[in-house]
Amino acid sequence: MNDCTIIIKHLREAANPANVAGMARFGINSDNTLGVSIPALREIARAHRKQHPLALELWQTGIHEARILASMVADPGQVTPELMDRWTSEFDSWDTCDQVCANLWEKTPYAYEKALEWSRAEGEFIKRAGFVLMARLAVGNKMVSDAGLAEFLPHLLRGAADERNLVKKAVNWALRQIGKRSIALNALAITTGEEMTTLNNKAARWIAADALRELRSEAVQNRLSGKSATL
Repeated sequence: MNDCTIIIKHLREAANPANVAGMARFGINSDNTLGVSIPALREIARAHRKQHPLALELWQTGIHEARILASMVADPGQVTPELMDRWTSEFDSWDTCDQVCANLWEKTPYAYEKALEWSRAEGEFIKRAGFVLMARLAVGNKMVSDAGLAEFLPHLLRGAADERNLVKKAVNWALRQIGKRSIALNALAITTGEEMTTLNNKAARWIAADALRELRSEAVQNRLSGKSATL
């Protein structure tokens, strides 16, 4: 048996129907899902880092956990824009979307351009991926400048009008993370949030109220006041 077959066998043996039911309550797609935990997947991934052909095989199985595992063992250096588009078009659950963005997409040289491109897409999971990537780049990628992150803000303002739950929560996440990157971005994010409050849209008003509460909070302001204001 090859590595993919062995891993799938192990995942099926570790299947937990009770976990699947619990995941479903959190809006995770239960189709082709085994209920194997993320820590268990990370443990498997440790022995297979950057085994890109294995990642491609795992993804092709269509199994929920195998696809998340694929994002953990793939080699970012071998990821192409075409692969990113193909996998992202096949997302069928918000946790797969978020895990792939965090484990793999944000580590590629195409993350910034894909964040912008996908944020303009129609599909709910593709659009979410665009905004999740914006949030992830604000948190974990110091190669993206404040000015680069500021370019995301008009796209967040546009995306705030999308009332689909998975999209609006991703827009909210991105706005909050960008606004916590620096004092300069905080001011710009607050301005963007205030613009959202003027939109005649329930989703936009929810995003703004939730994000502004955090971005204006004493804790965030005190933390950012000790940083240099850059843009």
